[in-house]
Amino acid sequence: MSRKELLIVIPACNEEDNITKLLDQLESARIGELGDILIINDASSDATAKIVRSRGLELITNIFRLGYGGAVQVGYKYAVRTGYQYVIQLDGDGQHDVCNIPALYRRLLLPDENGNPPDIVLGSRFLDGSRSFPISRAKKMAFPLFRQMIFLLTGKAVADPTTGLQGLNRNAFAHYAQYTNFDDKYPDANMLIQMLLLGFRVVEIPAIMHPRTAGKSIHSGWKPLWYMFRMLFSIAAIVFRIRVLKIEKGAHESHARGL
Repeated sequence: MSRKELLIVIPACNEEDNITKLLDQLESARIGELGDILIINDASSDATAKIVRSRGLELITNIFRLGYGGAVQVGYKYAVRTGYQYVIQLDGDGQHDVCNIPALYRRLLLPDENGNPPDIVLGSRFLDGSRSFPISRAKKMAFPLFRQMIFLLTGKAVADPTTGLQGLNRNAFAHYAQYTNFDDKYPDANMLIQMLLLGFRVVEIPAIMHPRTAGKSIHSGWKPLWYMFRMLFSIAAIVFRIRVLKIEKGAHESHARGL
């Protein structure tokens, strides 16, 4: 089967009320002409997998639920094994408008003044050109903290440190595909800090997003409290591993060549 150089990875868990609309939008925008589409069904108990299969799209179903990060990492591993050069990830709940995909892809290919294209492109809700987006109280408290931590630790200003809308080149997703290099539950500001400290080039572009219209967010109920604890612990562990133990310096280059 002929593959494109771009793979669009969409993790989905019990998204039967959202996935049909998203797939309709992908088809209407002719995204399949730009890149191949892969749905990661994270052990859904509803009709998510059935809906995807009816469209004839590439589908991987996790027998056991891996969580958001684990599902996304399955997509990275698939992209490495099958030879893709770029990955764009977006959520299966319809919050990430499909119009962002061509913009992320174009930015991935655009070199800087030194001739180096970015490794990671973030779709941001908080740049000029972004569309206003309702944010929960918990995230409104988390954003300033994460922005400040990223800047203090890496010297990089990131407007949207928790965006799940991202484009990655092979260097970046090959690193993430490694077992210990990606948070299997909440890959947010902690992963950005890791990649910036390792020397990956990260840029942001404005993005269009929409509120979730159905289903339950992974940050509902008491989960934000656990999320904050886990995130702060993860950031501390990442900084220790890279700055003190120095076990990951330069590792992304060898991983990309070896996979």
